[in-house]
Amino acid sequence: MDSSMRTSASGMAAQQRMIDVIANNLANVNTTAFKRSRVSFEDVLYETIEGSRIVNYQGAETVGPVQVGKGVRVGAITRLETQGAPEDTQRSLDFAIQGDGYFQIQRPDGSTAYTRDGSFTISDQGQLTTNGGYVVLPGVTVPQDASSVSISANGTVSVQTGTASQATEIGRVELARFLNPTGLLAIGENEYQTTAASGDPILGFPQDEGFGTVTQGMLETSNVEIVQEMTDMIAAQRAYEINAKAITSAEDMMQATRDIIR
Repeated sequence: MDSSMRTSASGMAAQQRMIDVIANNLANVNTTAFKRSRVSFEDVLYETIEGSRIVNYQGAETVGPVQVGKGVRVGAITRLETQGAPEDTQRSLDFAIQGDGYFQIQRPDGSTAYTRDGSFTISDQGQLTTNGGYVVLPGVTVPQDASSVSISANGTVSVQTGTASQATEIGRVELARFLNPTGLLAIGENEYQTTAASGDPILGFPQDEGFGTVTQGMLETSNVEIVQEMTDMIAAQRAYEINAKAITSAEDMMQATRDIIR
């Protein structure tokens, strides 16, 4: 009985973790460029009651082992990298990546982080930065007399100054992509850092082979699907309830055994 209670408890813990992930997905349904996560479960060790054996010596017929599972655990929490729908913002400093790639930003400690959140702004020094004040690499500085900023699909940034009749190119946004983007480490603020699982960044410009394009005046929305999350939440809740019911049943059987002994 004690074994069945521990097994059911592992199921309850696993479903609680699934609810935690679903809750985070729903909380970030309106977060720019957020990528939803999905939980994968795996069974744990088995108790082998009886090994494989021969039941018919003449024909050497064998049957498989008799095993009882000991529960479940979270095998992985995978981030789904499907692209969110583009949203028209009509803001000149909002950039969306259509296709593969991440913007590179420099954090205060000097490390490089990566993001698909292109809601940028301009610092008091004229540098293109994130909402958190982190500089967008490789570094684009907007002149003080610039009246407008534009970016082309290939990442070229141009400005229109007061008296000039034509736009002046001031730099080009560089993107990074990864062989395994799901291996990136999420560090908050819509940012990621590299890990051994993600591999080293592959750098290039928008419209280069393997890289997406940049669209001005748009942002990538979250890829969370509310209907799917609600369906998963109901399934997790029902699984949690049935595991709790199994624990109650095991307790009732233990009480019946104690009553017999008395």
